[in-house]
This record gives sequence, structure tokens and C-alpha cells, in this order.
Amino acid sequence: MILTLTLNPAVDRNVLVDRLVFEDRAYILSRENFAGGRGINASRVLHSFGAKTLAVVTSGGKNGELFETLLAACGFPVETVHIKEEIRTNFAITDKHGLTIKLNELGPPLTNRDLERVEEAVGLHLPKADWLMLCGSIPPGVSPDFYSQLIRMARGNGVNTLLDTDGDALLHGVEAEPTVVTPNQQEAERLLNRALITRAHFRDAALRIKAMGAESVILSLGSRGAVATDHRGTIEVVPPRVDVLAPIGAGDALAAAFVWARVNQSDFADSVRWGVAAGTATAQLPGLQFATLEQARQIYPSVEMHEV
Repeated sequence: MILTLTLNPAVDRNVLVDRLVFEDRAYILSRENFAGGRGINASRVLHSFGAKTLAVVTSGGKNGELFETLLAACGFPVETVHIKEEIRTNFAITDKHGLTIKLNELGPPLTNRDLERVEEAVGLHLPKADWLMLCGSIPPGVSPDFYSQLIRMARGNGVNTLLDTDGDALLHGVEAEPTVVTPNQQEAERLLNRALITRAHFRDAALRIKAMGAESVILSLGSRGAVATDHRGTIEVVPPRVDVLAPIGAGDALAAAFVWARVNQSDFADSVRWGVAAGTATAQLPGLQFATLEQARQIYPSVEMHEV
């Protein structure tokens, strides 16, 4: 079973427009609400791929009621930790060419008791889990080492961990030695406090993040694929060129497909290949849609791997 945690979920309001340009109007073509959060997206992909998954989430306020209604339609089991504060709303505006603007609220403060109940919920299910995926931002005021505590808890239960976050939570989490960490380019730049431009930069960034404590690193580079490193070496994983309609969620699909492949006994490199295939297939879809296993399987043979 693959356990996901979304500590800072949201009602995602996604708007598709005809074009995104400055100082001119755009026309809305469609709009939809989704239960949002990286862990939820990961569970959504895992469930679609046929994996057993359980999502641990927080929820509160009127937004929380809508969020839980939307989440109930996803089809996988959920453990909800209710909080007093209103969960956030995030906005994403995408045009027909794939250009996207994302506007995220910071999220509500969580009390110490809220965090204790989250930790209890995760701890309850760890004995049945193969992987724990710690996904997304932490709300304001939460200690940046909260994910670190859960990584250590998981290790004590013999459970692998994937860390997908940003900022200080990423810095502290990497130092707790997760099984794999999956920053995108911007997150890695903030972590390392340097611009990443060339292939050599990407390789060095992956190695530096691994040296900070992670057992392995997948540096997600969007349409350019990923650079990944573990104890066996470093690889560049390059997807085929595709028409990108909506890149939102592609990184979540990559992380989920990687874990799915690992659970199904693929080695590290092949699992990264599956992750890039799923992320690429997801980017081809309009709105917030995630690739099915069959759609990822169609991309998989065209994904190239090279030693770096």
C-alpha cells in the first residue's frame, strides 16, 4: 500500500482561457473545481494505475466541505484529519497553448494538536505501507522539520519515503535521508541558491542534493524530462517532444508513477523512465487530468535514458 500525505490541501479552481496576454482580455472557455494537493494527485494517479493507495489529508471550513465532496468522487480511500481553520483555494489559469499562471494561497495555520493528529493518522497506517509520499507545502507556522519527523518514523517502520516539497521543508526533509526526493527545477534552485541552466548544472544539482542526505534524487525538468541519481550513478531521462496542453500535475504524475514502478519491482532507472512517461502523457491532457497507465505505456518506449 502506498500512503500519501497532503498537509496543505486546497480547492483547486482551474480556468481554461483562449489565450494569456498582458493588457488585453482573455475569454474563459471552461472552469472546474478539483480536490487539490500534490498527495491527492499522487493517489489519483496511483489509483488509476491499479495500485492500492490511502490519502491522509487535512480539511476544515466551508472550503473543506466542498473539498471533501470533490475528494469522495476520486474513488480511493481517504483518512481526513479535521481542523478548525478554512483550507485554502488555489487558482490556475491555462490557455490553449499550455501557458499557465498559478496563484496559491498559503494555507491555514495548524495547531500542535492538529499536527499530533496528523502524525497519529500516518503512524496508524505505516505498518501496512510500502511507501510514504510526503507531498506539497506545509502551512504557515508549521515547523519545517515536520516532514523530517515523519521520514524518521517511516524508516523506523521499514517504509520507503518520497519527499516532494519546497523551501525550508525541503531543506530539513532532505537532511532526514528520505529514500527519494523529487524537486522540480525552481525548487532545486531555491534549495541550492543558484540558477540551473545547463545540463552540467542539472547533474551537479542532483549530486549536491543527494550529498545533503537523500538516498536518491529525481530532478524534474518539465518537457526536458529529468536528471536522476542514486548509488549506481546519474542518468538523464529524455521524453519525446509532445504538444503540451496543461503542465499542471505532470510532476505529481512523475512521482506517483515512479513509486508505482518501484512497488512493481522496477529498478531505479526504469522507474524514473516510467515517471517521465507518466508526466509527459499528463502534460498532453487539457485541464487537470492525469494520464492513465495505458497513456503512460504509449509514451514509455519513446523515453530515452543516458548515463551522465
